[in-house]
Amino acid sequence: MIESPFMVPFDGSFSVADSVTEPPERIGGKKALEGELAACVEQISALQRLLFADDRFALLLIFQAMDAAGKDGTIRAVMSGVNPAGCQVSSFKSPSDEELEHDWLWRTVRRLPERGRIGIFNRSYYEEVLAVRVHPEYLANQRLPAHNNPRLWQERFESIRDHEKHLSRNGTVVVKFWLNVSKDEQKKRFLKRMTTPEKYWKFSNSDLATRSRWGEYMQAYESLLNETSTEQAPWYAIPADNKRYMRLSVARIIRQTLKSLPLRYPEKSRSEIALFDENITRLNSEDD
Repeated sequence: MIESPFMVPFDGSFSVADSVTEPPERIGGKKALEGELAACVEQISALQRLLFADDRFALLLIFQAMDAAGKDGTIRAVMSGVNPAGCQVSSFKSPSDEELEHDWLWRTVRRLPERGRIGIFNRSYYEEVLAVRVHPEYLANQRLPAHNNPRLWQERFESIRDHEKHLSRNGTVVVKFWLNVSKDEQKKRFLKRMTTPEKYWKFSNSDLATRSRWGEYMQAYESLLNETSTEQAPWYAIPADNKRYMRLSVARIIRQTLKSLPLRYPEKSRSEIALFDENITRLNSEDD
């Protein structure tokens, strides 16, 4: 767990209305932000190599946000320097028929990172207490045995906390980011998407349908953040109205999380090192 002004407290006191979407006043200019981000990316890349060599931990990064908050761009910018062999990105949208035949955690469990790797969830099982909560009609497709369960959401929060505690106990470090974009900033980004030909593909009419229920989504976010920000798997509410500052804030937390782990390169025994010496002599004695 990394201390940060953006960490959602564990006592249930977080308020979406009081959370910030803008960066602090003095954050530096464009070059300063991009320069620090580049340095962070380089350090994350080196730490990922150490994570892979150590082979005891995995890192799971979860990104949740409203449309146009910048999830894809942040993932691309922050993870651009990491060896693709050591990183995997999984996106979760509407569940398939096969996924609906299993419990709601199943499809994400299948995509958990192996030891030594960084796994990124672009949306996640949190959709089950977010989009599904705002649209309870989605529950009909899940064919649950208990209908009209008044404790459904509390039980799902409990399942999530237990799931993340289990992952933590077994070496998967879980870090979660809510990219907190304001409604006004989302409007600006939607308008840009609809007036810039190369951005047309990013916009869907369903985006406006989701926006029309902003208040319900904010209530759902506040509930899930308070219920599931824990010492084992903290949430960070990152101001998202300034993309450069948002990306740097995420990178700083990832870097510090990796640095906090007791990672080390595997050591070799004296007998193994002795064999190295023999092999070095053999290679040096080869004809050119």
